[in-house]
Amino acid sequence: MDIKPTVFIVDDDEGIREGLSLLLETVGQACETYSSAIEFLDSYDSGKSGCLVLDIRMPRMTGLDLQEKLNASGSTLPIIFITGHGDVPMAVEAMRRGALDFIRKPFREQELLDRVNEALEVDAGARKLQVDRQVLLDQIGSLSPREKEVFHYVAEGKMNKVIAADLGISERTVEVHRSQVMKKLGVRTLAQLVRVKIKSEMPVSGER
Repeated sequence: MDIKPTVFIVDDDEGIREGLSLLLETVGQACETYSSAIEFLDSYDSGKSGCLVLDIRMPRMTGLDLQEKLNASGSTLPIIFITGHGDVPMAVEAMRRGALDFIRKPFREQELLDRVNEALEVDAGARKLQVDRQVLLDQIGSLSPREKEVFHYVAEGKMNKVIAADLGISERTVEVHRSQVMKKLGVRTLAQLVRVKIKSEMPVSGER
């Protein structure tokens, strides 16, 4: 995964592409420009962190079409739409579909920079959640089948004697498995164990 995020600029207007890339480069921001949504899709690597600055009206494939394809692929890339005066209803619809924001032309440079910074923070947060969740899933995956059963019972608040009866094992065996579960998951309290289960089951942004 890239350490430095990239701002992807997709606009069929060469002047806007060049102006935006120059503006972003002056503040040290890495960016890539594309003249069409199709060109962007052909080269985009979902492992790259960053955000997408996207024109809403383009020939062949519109910004909304690109957003729909990215959503369908499970992408979490934050999108900032660039819109004309008559495109506001479309931009509102784009936000209903998950776009972060939209900026109307002509826009102030600082407004764009502020939106991009917000989008990069959102992306960084979402990716951290994904990494943290994967760590939890890997930890849970390290449990034996019996330990997983005990984990789920304990996280649901079941007492050891109830778990023992349901699984047909002794309370002492439940205690041993419970101790191993907490050790493998790196938790010390029941509350922490419950949080692990909740976090492991929570959908992350982009999952539909």
